Amino acid sequence: MTTPPAPSSDSLADLRELTPARVGLGRAGVSLPTEALLAFTLDHARARDAVHAAFDAAAIAAGLAGLGLAPREVSSQAHIRRDYLRRPDLGRMLDPASRRSLEASGITSCRCAIVIGDGLSPTAVNVHAVELLRHLLPLLAADRAEPGAVIIASGARVALGDEIGAIIGARMLVMLIGERPGLSAPDSLGAYLTFAPRIGLTDAERNCVSNIHHAGLSYAEAAFRIAWLVREGLARQITGVALKDESGGGWSQNALPGCGKSAT
Repeated sequence: MTTPPAPSSDSLADLRELTPARVGLGRAGVSLPTEALLAFTLDHARARDAVHAAFDAAAIAAGLAGLGLAPREVSSQAHIRRDYLRRPDLGRMLDPASRRSLEASGITSCRCAIVIGDGLSPTAVNVHAVELLRHLLPLLAADRAEPGAVIIASGARVALGDEIGAIIGARMLVMLIGERPGLSAPDSLGAYLTFAPRIGLTDAERNCVSNIHHAGLSYAEAAFRIAWLVREGLARQITGVALKDESGGGWSQNALPGCGKSAT
């Protein structure tokens, strides 16, 4: 039986250029080289830090105000991070005071609502949420789907948006939330879209645009895909497995209102 040749160092180097995955790390005896082990330990620490980072709701609110938005703040029933991590169910339900506040807000219907939640990586939301909305808002405005409500939710899981959306009568809800940190991306932001949100929906009834961060999906492309899903979801009155992303996965700067070819 012929033994297949070992991959050349050139091919491993080429592969490392294409992926942040740990490939071709080498070895020192039966162990990893010190450099590879230290890099792994550092990335693991960054992922843990992202989970436990403070959610800077005040800074996000200030950033949104700079975009002309007036957000409301609510909280789930997971008031401390320990409870949030140990009791996912608490992060899916509004606390009584927040529910009463939304019910008294006077918002009974809106075409589109945006919820910004901390999720499993508050770091991702702190860094990316406002900048993503800076790209997204002009696209929503072009489709006459400007957000009728913008809400900052602390201790949030994705399904918290269902209760929020049901209370304010949102036809389409876009939830921006920190995704579970990975060793190569501790600050990845996700966008979850739900048509006619209500308590009890499953993830099969949502669309997700994920991996939004500096080394992943750019703000411009993420905004393009989210806007397409909002427009088509409203037109077809569906989201989830029934709504496939047929945006082509591509965008052009010419499609972005107010942006020229030099925009990033």
